[in-house]
Amino acid sequence: MTPPISSPTYLHGFSSTEQERLMTQARLLEPTIFGHIDYTGVRRLLEVGSGVGAQTEILLRRFPELHVTGVDLSEAQLATARANLEKTPWCSDRYVLQHADAGELPFGARAFDGAFLCWVLEHVPSPARVLSEVRRVLSPGSPVYITEVMNASFLLDPYSPHIWRYWMAFNDFQHDNGGDPFVGAKLGNLLLAGGFRDVQTDIKTIHLDNREPARRKTMIAFWEQVLLSAAEQLLQAGTVDEETVDGMRREFRQVQNDPNAVFFFSFVQARATVY
Repeated sequence: MTPPISSPTYLHGFSSTEQERLMTQARLLEPTIFGHIDYTGVRRLLEVGSGVGAQTEILLRRFPELHVTGVDLSEAQLATARANLEKTPWCSDRYVLQHADAGELPFGARAFDGAFLCWVLEHVPSPARVLSEVRRVLSPGSPVYITEVMNASFLLDPYSPHIWRYWMAFNDFQHDNGGDPFVGAKLGNLLLAGGFRDVQTDIKTIHLDNREPARRKTMIAFWEQVLLSAAEQLLQAGTVDEETVDGMRREFRQVQNDPNAVFFFSFVQARATVY
């Protein structure tokens, strides 16, 4: 049997706190992620790595003609997704959630006419294998949108050494456990090698300074949650110590209260077509 495509150690974990963070993240980044996504004419959409259903809800809300089939390797995430989507009237009867390995999708050829992947390929040891499976189950002409991290872009000012030290350990841990914290920059090559056509990439940047102080404060607080979601894993692995984690917390508070703080992060969104 083909081994699961997922990384054996998921960086963020599956706690209720982390699941709530994913909901917050989807709402916070929705305008940036979905600003140029267009699924006009798509009816049967495959969402790979549907998680807690946060992006599923957005897809169904923004594109009323869609029916979404969401796949995820985590039963815990799928259970939470079902609970979340059942509360949303406009999602009723418009989605199916299924336990599946993204590297061995349980669907036949041409089962879907569109695909959506967001923050998924960073967590798998073989993005090329996932994209090969996505291409296999799509009809000719199907659009694919993929949004992925490019963690080398992160900047927080004033310079915060504990945050920076922790961030390096965060990325090393993900890389050492089969993920890729820089996969966003590689999407063009991956899609071309996978036989996709009309490949386009767009750099999405969140750059917050004194022009948007309230949004900056919200984003910095959220970013602390992102980093802390991996604290238990990093401490257990011995890649950070308690002093680094405590120092990171202090520095986040200091940056939050700095009147001239700057937050900067870029990620990559790719669009391609199946022929």
